[in-house]
Amino acid sequence: MATPVAPLVSRLASGLRAAAKGEDATVVDRARLVAARTLAAAMPDLLVEARRVAATVAAGWHGRRRAGSGEAFWQYRPLVGGEAASAIDWRRSARDDLLYVREREWEAAHTVWLAPDLSPSMDWRSELSPVTKRDRAVVLTLALADLLARAGERVGMPGVMRPITHRRAAERLAAALATHPERLSMPMPGAVDRFSELVLIGDFLDAFDTIETRLTALAASGARLHLARIVDPAEATLPFLGHLEFRDPETAEIVRVPRTESLKEAWAARWAAHGASLADLARRGGWTLVTHATDRAPVEAALALAASLGGDHHAPPFSRSRGGAT
Repeated sequence: MATPVAPLVSRLASGLRAAAKGEDATVVDRARLVAARTLAAAMPDLLVEARRVAATVAAGWHGRRRAGSGEAFWQYRPLVGGEAASAIDWRRSARDDLLYVREREWEAAHTVWLAPDLSPSMDWRSELSPVTKRDRAVVLTLALADLLARAGERVGMPGVMRPITHRRAAERLAAALATHPERLSMPMPGAVDRFSELVLIGDFLDAFDTIETRLTALAASGARLHLARIVDPAEATLPFLGHLEFRDPETAEIVRVPRTESLKEAWAARWAAHGASLADLARRGGWTLVTHATDRAPVEAALALAASLGGDHHAPPFSRSRGGAT
């Protein structure tokens, strides 16, 4: 008996990861072990790529610098009406017809948790992409770690590395990640601190109810969420023909499709609906959502994420209230 299209598309939405054959959980366990070793072997190259991406983004990223309490000089700005005369820098003002205030840089470091999805389902790419979703997630994670370290922020990964402030945070994170055996798709709600920020990098291809429950729980912990949705171009277009067997590497479940091309219309509709639901959830939660296809340059996603991490919500209260410089 033929499988109805809607249930089949629903199953493919959570299982479209690899067009391969397999029959039992032993295959999955072996695949996970191989994936862990492969990630460790690839980590040096991924770190080099991440540094290249970070260097490109840093050239145009003014980051999270704000006026505030601190020791380092930041800039001079014109005196604003109502400010005390004691705030005037008379030496600088003597060279001009205006009165200037000497501002220091805000030095309160912020905690940013980076959480890439490195579960087996991410270790896949189609012929339309040069890299796996896993490798792209790692590159973006390490690039953000490097950028945030340059800005003096605390960077950590839930369950892998506690937050640290160090100029070589990306290297330390790469080393910790390569040796960490557990590959969770999302961190547990209690793993992140209140008032911190959490960057989740993955494909978010679980059932939407599951995604909503997990993200809501993470947001309820008090962290601000930033979502980076990594997709392979084949997942959006389903460019397959003929009879295929799709195996979910998470569960070893197999879905056999006699005429894959017959699902294109139903698949496109469900893919669009899933993306729209995720976007609506992010909008309602006030979270950042960046969608990135792996056939595109990683710099594009890094720029978008860096912009969200350098936004106005990072300014201290006094800087927000009087429109402090960015």
